[in-house]
Amino acid sequence: MPRRSAFLPLLFSVLALGIADSMIGPYLVLFGADEAGLSPLRVGIFMSLVSLSGLAVSTWLGRRYDRSASRWPALVAVVAPAVGYLALTTTSAYPLLLLVGVGLLGAGMAAFPQVFTLARTHLDRTGGAAVRRGTPALRSVWSLAWAVGPMVGAAMLALGGYDLLMVVTAAAFGLVAVPLALLGRTPAPLPPAEPAADGGRLSRPLLLAAGSFTLFHTAMLAGSVVLPLYVTRTLHQSDSAVGLLFSVCAIVEVPAALATMLLPARSPVRAIIVAGMVLFAGYFVLVSASATMPLLIATQVARGVALAVVGALGITYVQDLAPGATGRTTALYANTLTVGSLVSGVLAGATAQTLGYRPALLVCAGLAAAGCVLLAVSAVVRPRAALAYPG
Repeated sequence: MPRRSAFLPLLFSVLALGIADSMIGPYLVLFGADEAGLSPLRVGIFMSLVSLSGLAVSTWLGRRYDRSASRWPALVAVVAPAVGYLALTTTSAYPLLLLVGVGLLGAGMAAFPQVFTLARTHLDRTGGAAVRRGTPALRSVWSLAWAVGPMVGAAMLALGGYDLLMVVTAAAFGLVAVPLALLGRTPAPLPPAEPAADGGRLSRPLLLAAGSFTLFHTAMLAGSVVLPLYVTRTLHQSDSAVGLLFSVCAIVEVPAALATMLLPARSPVRAIIVAGMVLFAGYFVLVSASATMPLLIATQVARGVALAVVGALGITYVQDLAPGATGRTTALYANTLTVGSLVSGVLAGATAQTLGYRPALLVCAGLAAAGCVLLAVSAVVRPRAALAYPG
């Protein structure tokens, strides 16, 4: 286990960040539609611009971190959305909402990679099994937060409406900064085993890995759109059944992520991640063939294990591909999720409307399978020079 003095603040930061993200995540679209009175098109534009801002800010802060490792990029990434959500309590004017979204909320999407970048730097200095065990432990706390956060958000919404939800979300983002301040001075990242010799270009294995995780995350998010519709429209189950399925998945993720801490030091990480992606592809096939709640609940166990394995090991795997650029590679990994979110909604909606819900689930299976292939292929692709990431 990592050195306690660094690990506990990191753990609390990840927990607070996960609760903040998951508390507002399911309700931001509803805020735009119900509170601000925006049309579906305007809501979509708002959410897309927030995501695009997040891509840009994550990449920029990742570069800054690699040039001079410190806590300030992480602090920017949590303070900006705290101010942004407070600002949402003061206006519903669309131009101002766009300004707040692009200028402040987008920065919040950089918080996850920045906190995990800080974690990798501290865990590297601890040595031993710290990275192998610490990152999955932090990832399991993230899953736990996402199991709790939506319920907290629903309670705040019921108690005081969107104003209370925004204020509590802002406070949660602010709380992330408190344990970060207890980390002390950020140690200098360990130098890579081999100096970069390719002029700072993206390596082909890193590009293939990024493509693989983008496909995986697109399948994950598109599946999250299709599953509720499939369960309620095709199988005629209740809305509460959908909540139960997502809760089962979140609960399974926590012990599954913790279980990755038990892997031996020389475990074939890439092969294990590929196996997780194969399981995820199989999950979509199983869901499309399931018609009763017991079977659907069983499929969520497979989904939870797959998400935990890929999520817990994927961050470290990408970081290890370019050890001299932890900030940027962590941002790259997080951006694969953001790109997936930009693509998945339109893809899922168009496929479900054109082909139906079961075929849409099979399309998600195909995306996950394609991610498996890309990651497997990356094992036989050799970079022309030492691994590096643009500086």
